[in-house]
Amino acid sequence: MEITQSGILEVSLQNKSESISVDSDDQIEKIVKALSSRTRRKILNHIQDEPMDVSNIAANLKMTEANISAQIKKLEEAGLIICDYASGDHGVRKISKLKFNRLVIQF
Repeated sequence: MEITQSGILEVSLQNKSESISVDSDDQIEKIVKALSSRTRRKILNHIQDEPMDVSNIAANLKMTEANISAQIKKLEEAGLIICDYASGDHGVRKISKLKFNRLVIQF
């Protein structure tokens, strides 16, 4: 890790088409808290290759849809995933996909 010239903790989020830097303490805290949960990290791993809906994630992780929905909300608030909605057999499906595939933390 490197110390930035300003001495402020910085998080860089990157994907193939976009790169953003976050230096807001509040947003960095949301990102770190989101990543502190094993369940949320498992969700990120499951949607790494392709977007998935809440039902499929819950089935794969053997957890309730309510729990997965709550965890997805925290990942979305942290800016780590994007959620879209699509028609399903029994209403609307919430489909989650990674917003970034790389996270760099610099001091």
